[in-house]
Amino acid sequence: MPPDHAHGTPGPHGTSGAQGAELRRLAAVIDRQRRELEQARAEAAARSVADMAKGVLIERLGFTPAEATTQLAALAREAGTPVAEIAAAIIGREAGPDEPGVAPRSGAAGAAAAARASAQAALRNRLAEVATELATDGGEFAAAVLDQALAPLGAAAVALWLIGPDGSLRLLGEAGLGPAEASRWQRIPPQMDCLEQRVAGGTPDLWLPDGPGPDMLAPDRLALPGHWPGGARAVIALHDRSSVLLGVMEVCWPRPRAGFPDALREQAADLAGGCAQLLSDRVARGELAPARSRPALRGLLDGLLDTMLVASAVRDPGGTVTDFRIDHVSRDFLDPAGRRPVDVTGRTLVEAYPMTAWPGGVLDLAVRALATGEAQFLAGPLTTAPAGEVTGAITDVRIARFFDGVVIAWRMAIEADRLAAVLGQIQRLGRIGAWTENLLTGRADWTEAAFGLFGLPARARTAIPLAELHSYVTGADVPAVREFRDTLVRVGLPASTTFRIVRADDGSVRQVRVFAEPVLGPAGTAESVRGAFQDITAEYQTRVVLAATRDQLADSEHRAEEEHLLAVRLQRAILPPTVPPVEAAGIEVAVRYRPAGPGHLVGGDWYDTLLLPSKDVLLVVGDIAGHGIDAVTGMVAARNCLRGLAITGAGPGALLAYLNSAICHLIDGVVGTVVCGLYQPGDRMLRWARAGHLPPVVIHDGQATSLPLPQGVLLGSDPDARYEEFTTPLAIGDMMLLFTDGMIERRDTPITDALDQFAHRAAQPYQAGPQPSAARLADHVLAHAASDTGDDACLVTVRIR
Repeated sequence: MPPDHAHGTPGPHGTSGAQGAELRRLAAVIDRQRRELEQARAEAAARSVADMAKGVLIERLGFTPAEATTQLAALAREAGTPVAEIAAAIIGREAGPDEPGVAPRSGAAGAAAAARASAQAALRNRLAEVATELATDGGEFAAAVLDQALAPLGAAAVALWLIGPDGSLRLLGEAGLGPAEASRWQRIPPQMDCLEQRVAGGTPDLWLPDGPGPDMLAPDRLALPGHWPGGARAVIALHDRSSVLLGVMEVCWPRPRAGFPDALREQAADLAGGCAQLLSDRVARGELAPARSRPALRGLLDGLLDTMLVASAVRDPGGTVTDFRIDHVSRDFLDPAGRRPVDVTGRTLVEAYPMTAWPGGVLDLAVRALATGEAQFLAGPLTTAPAGEVTGAITDVRIARFFDGVVIAWRMAIEADRLAAVLGQIQRLGRIGAWTENLLTGRADWTEAAFGLFGLPARARTAIPLAELHSYVTGADVPAVREFRDTLVRVGLPASTTFRIVRADDGSVRQVRVFAEPVLGPAGTAESVRGAFQDITAEYQTRVVLAATRDQLADSEHRAEEEHLLAVRLQRAILPPTVPPVEAAGIEVAVRYRPAGPGHLVGGDWYDTLLLPSKDVLLVVGDIAGHGIDAVTGMVAARNCLRGLAITGAGPGALLAYLNSAICHLIDGVVGTVVCGLYQPGDRMLRWARAGHLPPVVIHDGQATSLPLPQGVLLGSDPDARYEEFTTPLAIGDMMLLFTDGMIERRDTPITDALDQFAHRAAQPYQAGPQPSAARLADHVLAHAASDTGDDACLVTVRIR
């Protein structure tokens, strides 16, 4: 170093070494402060952008501030992007549509724009998924998809269908189609040739820039959802994670497009995939139901109310209702300022009608209706219209809660004449004629309907005073009319009565009801009366016919009840429930009978257990077809006849042949089934035969099997029929069950399967413990009988001891 610099003498620029160091230190401080200031400004800008993005989420998705902060962080984390960039993308999205693939640029600027568009498209899809997770039904789900992801692309409507087991497509929800179109497309049958069923049937996703062309199908034969037959549309299949078809999504644009760029198709496909995963999870969990109620109810309201609007609640971050957004107006909507429905829909109530915000006005009443569920009424006429230039005065306003919003309806003064005409039509349809009378002046006024009811000609249409009304009714009804007048005029109370008149024009007799109320003056006396006549001739004649029919029904019911009691007495006389069945040496017998139910006609099921002189035991279960007296008398005849034949010592096959012959020749109209057995205690042998009946079930060593079927037709079907007889050995401990079909038959099960199930249930007590008694097994079988035919059932259980 030169000496002058070493000793602190001035250098070439007139600055000492110490001064230069100080200057460098000061420059470093200034640079650090500048960087800190820039960083602070950047952080402030980032916070501002983040706050603006949170505001967008709060306004668009209805989040609270805390939920918006959490969701913004989650979006940034999922995208692997700083929160500030995600927030900027959200704000940029709100600035206007940035459709991918539109107006591509070249070079670095074009690549940056394409990257930004792709990021914003992904963000739109993610916001749509967030909104659909909050949806409570299919309508809200579709609205979230349209508002968050598709509307920025210029789409006007979206609809989502889920495929059913039969191949039909059922509408889960829609947005933009409107109630009428939603109703038309609730279900698309599998045989319907349309775009949606083609994609559901395996056709690749359809991208139609100007709608379906003639090459697809003649336009007059191809139905299309929406109001844009020439607009662009995309029909995309929805598949779950396992590539199983869930349904179809259709997006509609109001006008044709130049085409569908790859970037737009990728965004739509990504959106469809996200929707499919959410639908797969939420529908399976039962969290998402089709949105059928709101469009249907709106359509109903449209048919009932001429001027009506439906508005949903708008809440601040704290959840307080601050306004209502107008979602729907009726077809014949009349605006007080003469505006079109499209000029009102989508605006808030206060924006469209500022005067509704007055204290105690429509807005306050709407908030009260939403909170309490009680309908509110604002009486008119209202002297000041809610907004703008008035073309008609509002007479009154009615407000009622509708889901998370309200229905507001009003009447216009310009409707008064039309309402009067409607009232007149109602009076004519209801055959009602109104009248009033001033008791002080004697003036009576009748409506046209009242004159027509009495059949008075035009030249003689002078209202009949109340004091002379009795002169126009039949003589038997004069006292009733005078009492009616005295109650009104002298007592001062409302009154009603009925009387008959002879019409002046055609001479027909009409039954008339009159009801009226007095209008009392300051002294408490009636000064006028007002009321109405109603022609109730048809109602009166109907009551007469109903009374006669009721008497006939009562007589028929009485006879049927007597017949039922007689049949029950006969059945109990033959099958006494309190008398225990016979018990022979070596066997234990239990019998159970189950009627069809209280109030049902008794049937022809019967049983018999009889110890014969030969010491054999006769075991019989039968079923005579039908119910009531005929079935019971047929059962009595068959049972007594078989008992008498059994004394002869003939075998079961011969007994059934004799019984069948007797029924065919001696008893008219009896048809039935029976299984007949003779048990020989000495060798434990069962000889048995059947006439069209189910075979017995034998339980041996805990295993239940049905016995093989011998040949034998129904009793009463062939007088020359012969019946095959089988012999079955039994062992000690064996259990045998004889039963009627009312014990096992089911409408949805073949009789062979029902018989196998019955045998399986009968053997269950053997698996749970020691061998049951005959009575306990009978109780078990009866308690677990699976029959659903509503028929009587009879069971005989025999245990070899």
